[in-house]
Amino acid sequence: MEATKFWIRLPGGPSRGGDLNRNWSFATLAGMLADYAVRVERTRGRRYPEPPHPYRNDFQRDRDRVIHTRAFRRLENKTQVFTARGSDHFRNRLTHTIEVAQISRTLAEQLELNVDLAETLALVHDIGHPPFGHAGEKALDAAMRRHGLFFDHNLHALRIVEDFELRYAAFRGLNLTFEVREGIIKHSRDYAAADHPELGEYLLEQRPPLEAQLIDLTDEIAYNTADLDDGYEAEILTVEQICDGVPAFARAYGEAEKRYPQAIEKLKFNEALKRFFNEMVTDLIENTRSRIVAAKIGTLEDVRRHPQRLAAFSAKVDEERRQAKTFLYANLYYSPELKSDKERAEQIVGELFDFWMVHPEELPRSYQAKAEEEPLARVVCDYIAGMTDGYIEKQWVVVSG
Repeated sequence: MEATKFWIRLPGGPSRGGDLNRNWSFATLAGMLADYAVRVERTRGRRYPEPPHPYRNDFQRDRDRVIHTRAFRRLENKTQVFTARGSDHFRNRLTHTIEVAQISRTLAEQLELNVDLAETLALVHDIGHPPFGHAGEKALDAAMRRHGLFFDHNLHALRIVEDFELRYAAFRGLNLTFEVREGIIKHSRDYAAADHPELGEYLLEQRPPLEAQLIDLTDEIAYNTADLDDGYEAEILTVEQICDGVPAFARAYGEAEKRYPQAIEKLKFNEALKRFFNEMVTDLIENTRSRIVAAKIGTLEDVRRHPQRLAAFSAKVDEERRQAKTFLYANLYYSPELKSDKERAEQIVGELFDFWMVHPEELPRSYQAKAEEEPLARVVCDYIAGMTDGYIEKQWVVVSG
């Protein structure tokens, strides 16, 4: 779609005798949306109607509401991979989230999607994660299943934005638009309406918009490359290991060696990682665009009614993605160097969960009040899931004596 050139009037307008060029500007509207993009003026709206903002659209307001939450700020002190981080240079949930948002904005712009919506979904996508990364999530889910329930970080994220965040006098939660709430639920998986009747309003029989479909894939691009980087920096992974296990990286590293033969290993590593990163981003843009054309997608309704998700890597790059993911699980996530940290994380979560199930009177008063309306296990889960790594450590010290 061609950009449209037009004149815009800057604030204040021309004054008598003034310089016209100081008040008017020739601009180019480069961010035109495709017909299959989500248009903010067609949003399904908020639970509680609000008047429009004078200079921010609804998705921009949602983005800003997410950024200003306590839950978002807590991501700074939640594990991405390294539970006991030995360096301030390793990623945490917050820095990872920022990287996902950066990638998502690029893809949305190139595919003529709604950049504001894609950015908001990227910023909120990890907000429901508990402390201690996947080890904490595993332990929390195991504890919940002992009581016939389960933990799902997407569903927990929805609870955060709908109920837990108290910032407004007029309503509980953030009162986000339907499209953002739908994307929180559906960006990474499909939920069956029969299993989740409480999610019936979110069009579970339909695919999510492309802005939401991108997030799970940009998330993978971010953590696959970042975890290789952090694993190398932590001296758990070597260049030789990565090249042996990830052929796409080996190819990129060979190119870097040819171009920069005198560079130190770390800089060659950076160049290779950049090439691997760019390959995945470019492929996701081009392959998704090709799938949209092949499926004759013309409208947002076409996206929603399509039998499969349209955002996808090509078969070749998807195989490279799987190889990287398999390598990381075998050599980093389940490495001997991280084993004791993960086991300790699972122990802390499990023991604290069991303690508060036996001693609910030790919960904060607000959670004690919630336990009068909801199952105690769910309330304890909510309390633990909101904690940072440092806070849960302090609670464990207090409880364990």
